[in-house]
Amino acid sequence: MDKALQINKEIGERIREARQSKNMSQQELATKANVSLPHISEIENGKQTMKLLTFVRIIEALQVSADAILRADVPCVNQIYQSELAEIISDCSPAEIKSLMKIIPELKQTMRSNTVIE
Repeated sequence: MDKALQINKEIGERIREARQSKNMSQQELATKANVSLPHISEIENGKQTMKLLTFVRIIEALQVSADAILRADVPCVNQIYQSELAEIISDCSPAEIKSLMKIIPELKQTMRSNTVIE
C-alpha cells in the first residue's frame, strides 16, 4: 500500500476512535467541525486527504491533541495514554484493579495475535 494512503488510513482510524470515545456521531462531528458528513466519512475511512484547516476544525471539535491523531506512537502521546489509563482506574477498588491487571495482559496478547502485518 502507498505510504500516503496508509498514513491517511491510520489518521482516519484515530479520528474515528476519538469520535467514538466521545460518543459522538459522524453527523455531530461534521456539524461541530463545519465539514460535510460525506467528507468526515471519507476521512475516517482513509479515502480522503484533508486540508490543514479541516484537520484543525476536527481536532478542536473532538477536543483532542493533534499529536494523538497524527502520531500515536510518539513518546509524549504514550505518556498521555498512560495518564488517561491511570485516571480511568483511579476510582477502582483494589479488587477491580486486580481484575483489570489480569484482563489487560490477555487483551494485549489477543490484540497482538490478531494484528495483520502488511
